[in-house]
Amino acid sequence: MPDQHDPSAHDLAALQGAWEQIAHEADGVIDPPDEYGAPGAITTIRDQHFAVHTAQGELLLEGRFVLDATLSPKAITWIDAVGADAGRPLPASYVLDGDRFVFIAADMGRPRPIEFRTVAGLTMRTFVRKR
Repeated sequence: MPDQHDPSAHDLAALQGAWEQIAHEADGVIDPPDEYGAPGAITTIRDQHFAVHTAQGELLLEGRFVLDATLSPKAITWIDAVGADAGRPLPASYVLDGDRFVFIAADMGRPRPIEFRTVAGLTMRTFVRKR
């Protein structure tokens, strides 16, 4: 049971489970080619670990993350375990509203985005809870 007085623990508990990506935007382009989120791909969150698999079960991406729900907008830092960004902290902001989760992440070395629209160096993904 999450600590009701700790917003980060509350959001972490709410994120647990499977999420299906329904929208992707990068560098100001809607639905560009996406090596980490094929159609039907599912992101599974367990504790502070995430894994993205195709509908056929192939691993596309995995890593860990850290939340800070006390900031405005709420902050999440992604740390991929594989791929070009492996081990690099990627600053992001997020919105979690029930069964809808949106995050916008900056490339390494850029500041954490505070608006939910992309320009060069920003990627935004929208998910719904997979039931």
